[in-house]
Amino acid sequence: MEYKIGLIGCGTVGQGLLEILVKKAGELRERNGFEARIVAVSDKLKGSVLAPDGLDIPKVLEILGAGKNLDAYPGGSGPSAAVDPLDMIEKSNADIIAELTYTDIKTGEPATGYIKKALRTGKHVVTSNKGPAAIHYHELKKMAQANRLQFRIEGTVMSGTPVFHLAESGLVGNEIREVQGILNGTTNFILTKMEVDGMDYADALKLAQKLGYAEADPTADVEGFDAAGKIVILSNVLLGGSIAPADVRREGIGSITRAMVLEAKRQGHRYKLVARAKKDGGKVTADVAPQRLPLSDPLAGVMGAQNALTFDTDLLGKVTIQGPGAGKIETGFSILSDLLAIHRTLAK
Repeated sequence: MEYKIGLIGCGTVGQGLLEILVKKAGELRERNGFEARIVAVSDKLKGSVLAPDGLDIPKVLEILGAGKNLDAYPGGSGPSAAVDPLDMIEKSNADIIAELTYTDIKTGEPATGYIKKALRTGKHVVTSNKGPAAIHYHELKKMAQANRLQFRIEGTVMSGTPVFHLAESGLVGNEIREVQGILNGTTNFILTKMEVDGMDYADALKLAQKLGYAEADPTADVEGFDAAGKIVILSNVLLGGSIAPADVRREGIGSITRAMVLEAKRQGHRYKLVARAKKDGGKVTADVAPQRLPLSDPLAGVMGAQNALTFDTDLLGKVTIQGPGAGKIETGFSILSDLLAIHRTLAK
């Protein structure tokens, strides 16, 4: 079964998805009965191109890899006909829109507007953008259901590590009562370096920035805003909550010193920035804060830039999944996994 796909945003995640579609095309067709045709791309910095019959994906990757604008695509729409995302959604013949733009955790825009337009025009949506999922999940889910469409968000919490697909399929039949995890690889890398290499906080942060784990302005990571957005999504999707980022009690890792980390290690503990959401009756609460975990806790063994999440269920007890929380191919895979989930549903 073939699906026509339009990309909004073709940066790291979008290009990761395109690379996977090239590499895995034969396997996806033979094993899964799935074929993807990219019919449109709209990117604020890289330009736009419409191709109702499908783009030559290797050519697109070649153009982008050379640092060129998509206006250079042979036979493309050209700069005079360049389209913004809303126009692309309207004009393209896409079945599915992959919304892969930057995250604004305060407003969820402009991504939320793109998603609403796609759903209003009969297109399924997959996204890796935390903003719409954290702020408008219930509204967007209802819109999708009202239009008999799907809105999928696997890449919003742990990149390609399957959080929502695990809950939807592997844990089906369980009630999830609580989730807690390490949802920010930057802070986990910093705390690991402070413990393993004896670095102080400032030096560990500088190293994280040098290696690309942290931005020049690391506030979103080290002060817990990124993890807070993710725990809101988990609260609302998995626990049935209706909370906003402002409802999360949040504390970052700036107050954690090397002496504290080493003392915890001496006592058989390890500091982690833990995001947690809990359901108590009809109320869901969430918080993000550094915690001293005993080494016996599965989360304590998660080192470096890895992420992990523990589900507390009524039938299985605690189940922990660990994997990458970022990365070009890893997050690209999260989009593929959502595309395949849509395919499995429609192909029944």
